[in-house]
Amino acid sequence: MPKPTKAEINADIIERAAGLFARHGFEQTSLQQIADAVNYSKAGLLHHFPSKLAIYEAAVDVVRNHMIELRERVKGIPVGIERDRVLVDDALQFTYDWPGVSAFSNRISDNAPDGDPALIEIGMILYDALGIDLTKLDLERIVRVTSAFAGLGATALQAVRADQKREWRPIITQAAMEALGHGKR
Repeated sequence: MPKPTKAEINADIIERAAGLFARHGFEQTSLQQIADAVNYSKAGLLHHFPSKLAIYEAAVDVVRNHMIELRERVKGIPVGIERDRVLVDDALQFTYDWPGVSAFSNRISDNAPDGDPALIEIGMILYDALGIDLTKLDLERIVRVTSAFAGLGATALQAVRADQKREWRPIITQAAMEALGHGKR
Protein backbone atom coordinates (compact mmCIF):
# COMPACT_ATOMS: atom_id res chain seq x y z
CA MET A 1 0.00 0.00 0.00
CA PRO A 2 1.50 3.37 -0.99
CA LYS A 3 2.31 5.86 1.74
CA PRO A 4 -0.34 8.63 1.94
CA THR A 5 0.67 12.02 0.61
CA LYS A 6 0.80 15.12 2.81
CA ALA A 7 -2.38 16.36 1.11
CA GLU A 8 -4.16 13.07 1.88
CA ILE A 9 -3.02 13.16 5.50
CA ASN A 10 -4.17 16.78 5.86
CA ALA A 11 -7.53 15.94 4.26
CA ASP A 12 -8.00 13.09 6.75
CA ILE A 13 -7.16 15.36 9.67
CA ILE A 14 -9.58 18.02 8.42
CA GLU A 15 -12.33 15.46 7.83
CA ARG A 16 -12.06 13.83 11.24
CA ALA A 17 -11.63 17.10 13.14
CA ALA A 18 -14.62 18.62 11.34
CA GLY A 19 -16.73 15.65 12.45
CA LEU A 20 -15.64 16.28 16.03
CA PHE A 21 -16.38 20.01 15.71
CA ALA A 22 -19.85 19.14 14.39
CA ARG A 23 -20.54 16.79 17.30
CA HIS A 24 -18.98 18.69 20.18
CA GLY A 25 -18.41 22.25 18.98
CA PHE A 26 -15.06 23.96 18.56
CA GLU A 27 -14.54 24.85 22.21
CA GLN A 28 -15.38 21.36 23.50
CA THR A 29 -13.15 19.55 20.99
CA SER A 30 -9.61 19.15 22.25
CA LEU A 31 -6.45 18.86 20.22
CA GLN A 32 -5.94 15.49 21.92
CA GLN A 33 -9.34 14.26 20.66
CA ILE A 34 -8.35 15.22 17.13
CA ALA A 35 -4.95 13.56 17.49
CA ASP A 36 -6.60 10.39 18.81
CA ALA A 37 -9.09 10.38 15.90
CA VAL A 38 -6.25 10.34 13.37
CA ASN A 39 -3.90 8.13 15.40
CA TYR A 40 -1.27 10.82 15.87
CA SER A 41 0.39 12.27 18.91
CA LYS A 42 -0.40 15.92 19.58
CA ALA A 43 3.13 16.75 18.40
CA GLY A 44 2.57 14.78 15.21
CA LEU A 45 -0.73 16.55 14.63
CA LEU A 46 0.87 19.94 15.23
CA HIS A 47 3.44 19.06 12.55
CA HIS A 48 0.58 19.23 10.04
CA PHE A 49 -1.44 22.11 11.53
CA PRO A 50 -0.07 24.66 14.02
CA SER A 51 -3.26 24.79 16.12
CA LYS A 52 -6.81 23.61 16.58
CA LEU A 53 -7.96 26.92 15.10
CA ALA A 54 -5.88 26.26 11.98
CA ILE A 55 -7.66 22.91 11.52
CA TYR A 56 -11.05 24.60 12.01
CA GLU A 57 -10.15 27.26 9.45
CA ALA A 58 -8.98 24.57 7.02
CA ALA A 59 -12.36 22.81 7.36
CA VAL A 60 -14.16 26.09 6.67
CA ASP A 61 -11.90 26.65 3.65
CA VAL A 62 -12.73 23.21 2.23
CA VAL A 63 -16.44 24.05 2.29
CA ARG A 64 -16.05 27.68 1.18
CA ASN A 65 -13.76 26.81 -1.74
CA HIS A 66 -16.06 24.01 -2.83
CA MET A 67 -19.10 26.31 -2.70
CA ILE A 68 -17.33 29.06 -4.65
CA GLU A 69 -16.29 26.58 -7.35
CA LEU A 70 -19.83 25.19 -7.48
CA ARG A 71 -21.37 28.66 -7.74
CA GLU A 72 -19.07 29.39 -10.68
CA ARG A 73 -19.97 26.07 -12.31
CA VAL A 74 -23.73 26.75 -12.22
CA LYS A 75 -23.59 30.42 -13.26
CA GLY A 76 -24.41 29.57 -16.86
CA ILE A 77 -27.43 27.44 -15.95
CA PRO A 78 -30.69 29.37 -15.65
CA VAL A 79 -32.26 29.41 -12.19
CA GLY A 80 -34.74 26.54 -12.04
CA ILE A 81 -34.97 22.78 -12.00
CA GLU A 82 -31.74 22.05 -13.92
CA ARG A 83 -29.65 24.31 -11.70
CA ASP A 84 -31.30 22.94 -8.56
CA ARG A 85 -30.59 19.37 -9.69
CA VAL A 86 -26.89 20.13 -10.21
CA LEU A 87 -26.70 21.69 -6.74
CA VAL A 88 -28.58 18.80 -5.10
CA ASP A 89 -26.42 16.19 -6.85
CA ASP A 90 -23.27 18.05 -5.87
CA ALA A 91 -24.36 18.50 -2.23
CA LEU A 92 -25.12 14.79 -2.00
CA GLN A 93 -21.76 13.78 -3.47
CA PHE A 94 -19.89 16.25 -1.26
CA THR A 95 -21.59 14.77 1.81
CA TYR A 96 -20.67 11.26 0.67
CA ASP A 97 -17.04 12.30 0.06
CA TRP A 98 -16.64 14.52 3.16
CA PRO A 99 -19.16 13.37 5.81
CA GLY A 100 -17.35 15.03 8.73
CA VAL A 101 -16.88 18.32 6.89
CA SER A 102 -20.51 18.14 5.73
CA ALA A 103 -21.80 17.57 9.25
CA PHE A 104 -19.70 20.55 10.31
CA SER A 105 -21.03 22.76 7.49
CA ASN A 106 -24.60 21.70 8.29
CA ARG A 107 -24.18 23.67 11.51
CA ILE A 108 -24.71 26.81 9.41
CA SER A 109 -28.41 26.78 10.20
CA ASP A 110 -27.59 26.34 13.90
CA ASN A 111 -25.35 29.41 13.83
CA ALA A 112 -27.33 31.98 11.88
CA PRO A 113 -27.81 34.89 12.22
CA ASP A 114 -25.19 35.63 14.87
CA GLY A 115 -22.85 32.66 14.60
CA ASP A 116 -19.52 32.13 12.89
CA PRO A 117 -19.36 34.66 10.04
CA ALA A 118 -17.42 32.18 7.87
CA LEU A 119 -20.19 29.58 8.13
CA ILE A 120 -22.84 32.22 7.45
CA GLU A 121 -20.84 33.35 4.38
CA ILE A 122 -20.93 29.78 3.08
CA GLY A 123 -24.71 29.74 3.47
CA MET A 124 -24.92 32.98 1.50
CA ILE A 125 -22.78 31.46 -1.28
CA LEU A 126 -25.25 28.56 -1.49
CA TYR A 127 -28.19 30.97 -1.64
CA ASP A 128 -26.42 32.86 -4.43
CA ALA A 129 -25.72 29.63 -6.32
CA LEU A 130 -29.43 28.81 -6.06
CA GLY A 131 -30.29 32.23 -7.47
CA ILE A 132 -31.79 33.59 -4.26
CA ASP A 133 -31.75 37.38 -4.05
CA LEU A 134 -32.01 38.27 -0.37
CA THR A 135 -33.01 41.85 -1.25
CA LYS A 136 -36.19 40.42 -2.79
CA LEU A 137 -37.17 38.05 -0.05
CA ASP A 138 -39.03 35.01 -1.38
CA LEU A 139 -39.91 33.33 1.90
CA GLU A 140 -41.26 30.17 0.27
CA ARG A 141 -38.05 29.65 -1.72
CA ILE A 142 -35.85 30.20 1.34
CA VAL A 143 -37.90 27.74 3.40
CA ARG A 144 -37.83 25.19 0.57
CA VAL A 145 -34.05 25.55 0.11
CA THR A 146 -33.36 25.31 3.83
CA SER A 147 -35.63 22.27 4.17
CA ALA A 148 -34.21 20.56 1.08
CA PHE A 149 -30.54 21.01 1.94
CA ALA A 150 -30.86 20.43 5.69
CA GLY A 151 -32.84 17.27 5.00
CA LEU A 152 -30.43 16.17 2.28
CA GLY A 153 -27.45 16.70 4.59
CA ALA A 154 -28.96 14.78 7.50
CA THR A 155 -30.20 11.92 5.34
CA ALA A 156 -26.99 11.63 3.32
CA LEU A 157 -25.01 11.38 6.55
CA GLN A 158 -27.30 8.54 7.63
CA ALA A 159 -26.72 6.83 4.28
CA VAL A 160 -22.95 7.07 4.87
CA ARG A 161 -23.30 5.64 8.40
CA ALA A 162 -25.56 2.83 7.16
CA ASP A 163 -23.26 2.14 4.18
CA GLN A 164 -26.25 2.64 1.89
CA LYS A 165 -25.00 5.51 -0.25
CA ARG A 166 -25.79 3.97 -3.63
CA GLU A 167 -29.16 2.59 -2.52
CA TRP A 168 -30.38 5.82 -0.90
CA ARG A 169 -29.00 8.25 -3.50
CA PRO A 170 -31.99 8.40 -5.89
CA ILE A 171 -34.45 8.65 -3.00
CA ILE A 172 -32.50 11.45 -1.31
CA THR A 173 -32.22 13.32 -4.61
CA GLN A 174 -35.94 13.01 -5.31
CA ALA A 175 -36.89 14.09 -1.78
CA ALA A 176 -34.65 17.17 -2.03
CA MET A 177 -36.01 18.07 -5.46
CA GLU A 178 -39.57 17.72 -4.18
CA ALA A 179 -38.74 19.92 -1.18
CA LEU A 180 -37.46 22.51 -3.66
CA GLY A 181 -40.84 22.37 -5.40
CA HIS A 182 -39.92 20.13 -8.33
CA GLY A 183 -41.76 16.88 -8.90
CA LYS A 184 -44.38 15.26 -6.72
CA ARG A 185 -46.04 17.25 -4.00
